[in-house]
Amino acid sequence: MNETKGALRFLAIFLGLYFGLNILYGIWITSYASQADPVTKIITKQTSGLLNLLGEKTTIHPADDKPSVAILKNEKKVIGVYEGCNSLNVMIVFVAFVAAFKGRPKQVAWFVPLGLVIIYLANLVRVGLLYFVAAYWSHYFYYFHKYLFTAIIYLIVFVLWLWWMRLAHGITMKSLLGKSGK
Repeated sequence: MNETKGALRFLAIFLGLYFGLNILYGIWITSYASQADPVTKIITKQTSGLLNLLGEKTTIHPADDKPSVAILKNEKKVIGVYEGCNSLNVMIVFVAFVAAFKGRPKQVAWFVPLGLVIIYLANLVRVGLLYFVAAYWSHYFYYFHKYLFTAIIYLIVFVLWLWWMRLAHGITMKSLLGKSGK
């Protein structure tokens, strides 16, 4: 019965935080109407800066009529960065899981910010790589965007979750799968 209570507690906290934070995020995003939100603008600006360091000579241009920011090369749009590319939804899933799979406050205090930074940086690299796919292999863009890079971001979050479970509770993949370490 205690296992059931623990699982229900986990689900209640996870789902409550997930839906609550997504509602707040939705309200925040819709307040920008047909403009890009500040986080999308920042991720686009930083991606362009990273691309410029790599010699791509890009600029950015916010769209006038939709919530996106374009990355341009030679004044031609290569990629449009939309709200879903800012990594905030993935961060919400991560925070909800860590909170639901509680740990000591000192652990949470450093692990959550570290995880958010890792997710943000991974997303920055993801948007940069999507730029290269769009610029040089555009016929593969849909597959890279929809499947490969989405899977990689969620794999990173999964590894962070495993790290959190081990750190906070000593749970390993073997113990999750019911295999003994002997």
